[in-house]
Amino acid sequence: MSSVTKLFQPLRLRGLEIKNRIFVSPMCQYSARDGIAGAWHLVHLGARAVGGAGVVMVEATSVASHGRISPSDTGIWNDEQAEAFKQITSFLKASGAVAGIQLAHAGRKAGTAEPWNGGKPINGKWDVVAPSAIAFDQGYPVPRSMSESDLDDMVRSFQSAAQRALAAGFQIIEIHMAHGYLLHEFLSPLTNQRKDVYGGSLDNRMRFPLRVARSVREVWPSELPVFVRISGVDWVEGGWDLEQSIELSKQLKILGVDLIDVSSGGLVPNAKIPVTPGFQVPLAQAIREKVDIPTAAVGLITSGQQAEDILRCGQADAVMIGREFLRDPYFPLKAAQELGETIAWPNQYMRARS
Repeated sequence: MSSVTKLFQPLRLRGLEIKNRIFVSPMCQYSARDGIAGAWHLVHLGARAVGGAGVVMVEATSVASHGRISPSDTGIWNDEQAEAFKQITSFLKASGAVAGIQLAHAGRKAGTAEPWNGGKPINGKWDVVAPSAIAFDQGYPVPRSMSESDLDDMVRSFQSAAQRALAAGFQIIEIHMAHGYLLHEFLSPLTNQRKDVYGGSLDNRMRFPLRVARSVREVWPSELPVFVRISGVDWVEGGWDLEQSIELSKQLKILGVDLIDVSSGGLVPNAKIPVTPGFQVPLAQAIREKVDIPTAAVGLITSGQQAEDILRCGQADAVMIGREFLRDPYFPLKAAQELGETIAWPNQYMRARS
């Protein structure tokens, strides 16, 4: 049966067909032990797949132990962690969703307590690294500026994490270059004050994030897509902006990245962000139009009609839903009903459909 809406039309990226354009945004759960995903992650992610999402993206998963936002983040720097994801990816696929994972390193924002435990830095107990020795905020440790050796190790960490993700059954990799974490820190002149080939000009500031993207694409199968999440703007004068995001996206496209997931902010604590429904959608639209690359829009998208309008107007190719999926794991089923679309329900839930 063909879809009457844009939201429920399949999206093909390389050799992968995604059944609809509703993607679960990666959302940290702070519920892992030693980086190992457990029962919470299976139920949390599995419920969104049962609810009809086209892609279920696992939270920011660290490529190194010191790259976690908190001690309770998921990781994929060892085989035990990768093995734990297999049950999850198997269930997601069996439920009709594509399994994705966001690979990340938190940079100078690493090593904090879980949000419900205050979210403050765990000072003196974490090897905090960044492009430059600039603390995120008062009370945060001054990070260690990364050496050439550190950078080489980090590239290998991302590449090894991608290989483990493939072995664990994931079909999409998303590289996290947003929200003030390590790769975003290299991009923005506010946090990158290096004097070597990785600092200064835009080309230099993009150099390391592009190295990481290239290394991941090299080991990821050619028939499977790679996403990159960026912060389209820092919302601070003199910081990363849309013009630079467009240039970065052009370079990522050349390297074989298939979709840009466009968020914003997160780099500095004093940014004045105009948070309103759909406030980041124009960023995704601009990159889509200027770069001719698929984009995902994200941020306060809360209804099927709002999501449909974004896609129907050509502002993005998919929507990443975060908080609304926390409120309602069955958002796609509700959106389909709202839009008059007919989609499959799990057999186990059919008695509730009428």
